[in-house]
Amino acid sequence: MTTLINKEQFLEEHNKLSPSNLQATLTLLDKFKDEKKPLMKDTEWCLDKHRIPFISWLTSMQKEPDKKGYISKKKEIFKNYPETHYDA
Repeated sequence: MTTLINKEQFLEEHNKLSPSNLQATLTLLDKFKDEKKPLMKDTEWCLDKHRIPFISWLTSMQKEPDKKGYISKKKEIFKNYPETHYDA
């Protein structure tokens, strides 16, 4: 049996069941809903139906939030540039 709940209830239940590294925010739930539109046809959430795909989506992203609070998929690239210091 699937019980439909609102987004805030889903967030509360998810965070209650999750370790600290998988804690979510309303912003993350909105981002998930935008990216997974076929899964999120209704405005209601179902803990049994949406939690596992949400956790999978959440763990596939990097841990660093961007300016808007979303977790960014962008990888940092570090390059070694030649020294440009000259002794005069």
